[in-house]
Amino acid sequence: MSLITLKTIYYSCFNVIISYGLPFWGNSPHSIKIFRMQKRIVRIMIGCKSRVSCRNLCIRLEILPLVSQYILLLMLFVVKNKNLFILNSDNQTKSRRQFSNFYQLITNLTIYQRGVHYIGVKIFSNLPPYIKDISNNVKEFEICLKQFLHIHSFYSIEEYFQYKSITSMPLNVYNKTIYLIYSLNNPCFVTVCLTCLTLVTTICSFL
Repeated sequence: MSLITLKTIYYSCFNVIISYGLPFWGNSPHSIKIFRMQKRIVRIMIGCKSRVSCRNLCIRLEILPLVSQYILLLMLFVVKNKNLFILNSDNQTKSRRQFSNFYQLITNLTIYQRGVHYIGVKIFSNLPPYIKDISNNVKEFEICLKQFLHIHSFYSIEEYFQYKSITSMPLNVYNKTIYLIYSLNNPCFVTVCLTCLTLVTTICSFL
């Protein structure tokens, strides 16, 4: 069975189910069970053993890991329902550079922090600037965000937040970094780099 057929089956039988209400349960501790199931399905589609990492497989199949899909659907919910959120521009206590972000309510309640409103604002604030700037165009925003998530293939929310330092780079530097990350996820690229490194090391040993 071809990969195209397998992907069609995946999206029609599995993805459509896990996408239902994902912004509301995707941050639940129980979502790890669904994520493990997703990784198992991806390995079966490629025909890999259980110990093989699924990150490169998801990039190859252009399938978003559960957390990345959660981020995508949650951000679409936020940009489609901006009337439910307060902009920092309406809050005079925030600096001018944060005006394009939504106001983050400070709370210690874990239940609220896992909710759509709190985590949605936090994730949106950490989006790359070039994606946030087009949030008024939902279609373009979705395409751009989906490309970003396909490249990084985030496994956890914490991993997504760690990318803030990279996404705050100037756009030309950021694009080069993304290309490098994508290249390093390519097994052929890694093989060539290791071969060249071995060759250089051998040559240097004779000098």
